[in-house]
Amino acid sequence: MSTKIIVDLHGAVDALRDEIRPDDTLLLLGDLINLIDYRDMQGILVDVFGRDTVAEIIGLRLKGRFNEAKEVMAKRREGQEAEIAIKWTGAVNDAYAQVFEVLPDRTLAILGNADYPANFGQLAPANVEMVDGKVVELEGLRVGFVGGGLPTAMGIAGEITVEEFNAKIDAIAEVDVLCSHMPPEIPALVTDTLAGGSGGSTYMVDFIKRTQPQKVFFGHIHQPLVSSMHLGRTHLVNAGYFRRTHRALAL
Repeated sequence: MSTKIIVDLHGAVDALRDEIRPDDTLLLLGDLINLIDYRDMQGILVDVFGRDTVAEIIGLRLKGRFNEAKEVMAKRREGQEAEIAIKWTGAVNDAYAQVFEVLPDRTLAILGNADYPANFGQLAPANVEMVDGKVVELEGLRVGFVGGGLPTAMGIAGEITVEEFNAKIDAIAEVDVLCSHMPPEIPALVTDTLAGGSGGSTYMVDFIKRTQPQKVFFGHIHQPLVSSMHLGRTHLVNAGYFRRTHRALAL
């Protein structure tokens, strides 16, 4: 029995089943379901909109042409809005159900930018505790949790405002360990070597400098330029793109 950390699960339920024991406590740090995997073009986006459309959208996003990407998506939905909405909701709900089936008896969760809070809230079983903005004592450590993704031009479901994100950090005050989906805004940590840059939280950087927790665990950046570094006494750790690594970290 131990406390294990997973972030960016993105639907890798078979690997999760192999990695986590039923008596483990699991800290699940967001992005539970797989909207799109850039490496193999698998995910809900492809299932609903087709590979060619998604490839075009991804190409535009990688070039920073977010408005054009939205236009392509809108054109693809045109005349099929109701049908696509039903198909999308069903796919998201099915993906969450598959994840919930393999979680251990005690799972402490926060959500990421690619999650759907309403769907999660409706479907989460009793063994999954939402700990966003809370502090929990684990293995003699005060562990604080800050969920949600920061706003981008894509405007996806799991994003929250900067003010909401910062308020969660303020709510946890001083902790031994901070767990977040988003990384602190440090260039080496927020640079994705495949997908390009993707921001983090400057407020989190200030919090770390001020309070110096022992460790900060996060994800969001799947292929980081640097996955681990120190900021003062604090060890900053990207807990890994679990869909690829299939490895949990021990608290």
